[in-house]
Amino acid sequence: MALIGANELKRKMLIEVEAQPYSVVEVFFASPTARGAATMVRTRLKHLLTGAVQERSFRSAEKFPEPDVELSPATFMYADADGFHFMNDATYEQFSLTPDDIGDDRNYLIDNLAVQMLYYNSAPVTLQLPQYVELAVASTELGTRGDTASGGATKAATLETGLQVRVPLFIKEGDRIRVSTETGEVAGRA
Repeated sequence: MALIGANELKRKMLIEVEAQPYSVVEVFFASPTARGAATMVRTRLKHLLTGAVQERSFRSAEKFPEPDVELSPATFMYADADGFHFMNDATYEQFSLTPDDIGDDRNYLIDNLAVQMLYYNSAPVTLQLPQYVELAVASTELGTRGDTASGGATKAATLETGLQVRVPLFIKEGDRIRVSTETGEVAGRA
């Protein structure tokens, strides 16, 4: 099994620390201030099973194994009081995740959305969204022309999932827009 060096860590990478699976949320490389001091790698790690986020520092020479995880295509079916329900596209097995498992990703889930489900030791633990999702604008104020000279003016909008975003003035209720699942920013009309 290949080991991942601390100096190779990037956002969204999966590593195992003390026999526990983590996803890298953020990475900061701290240069040494004293001569001969080792470069430190500060990280924010999200535990794949509990969702707890913690900050950890490692020496750049430390290495981590990859956790026993598998990605499998799945489809989001619906949400109810019991949680968020998905179907594994390969086996047609249905399963659900709790709101805590989903976190802020709930703002991008619409019926029949294709996602990648992350399995740890054969149990579904979290999902990976596509880079962009298409969502309908549920409500927004009317855009008034002439508000700006630069043409880059935006207004607040609420999407069908409840996500609040800034949209260009020409977007109106009912329009479908593309939203980045990483930044939450609007990438244009769908």
